[in-house]
Amino acid sequence: MSLKHQHAPELETEEVVKKPPMYRVILLNDDFTPQDFVVDLLRQVFSMPLPLATKVMLQVHHSGSCVCGVYTYEIARIKVDQVQALAQQHDHPLRCVMRED
Repeated sequence: MSLKHQHAPELETEEVVKKPPMYRVILLNDDFTPQDFVVDLLRQVFSMPLPLATKVMLQVHHSGSCVCGVYTYEIARIKVDQVQALAQQHDHPLRCVMRED
């Protein structure tokens, strides 16, 4: 008894996978939120090492804003919400926004 070798039909559809849009998470300066709080927040929410968190905090302080990271929509939204929640919990007016990259 012989077995015939069967081939799977070739897939002729070509799937094009698009990369999801990315969003910049931007921290905005204010004149009231303590710098130490901002550094701690950057370390906690964005997992930045202390030297980078300090550098970003100073950039926000001197330039008025700084990009903290670039993420997919869902992750960017979570980061913005975390920043806003922590600032609010500590009665700081710190703001964070997201913009499509």
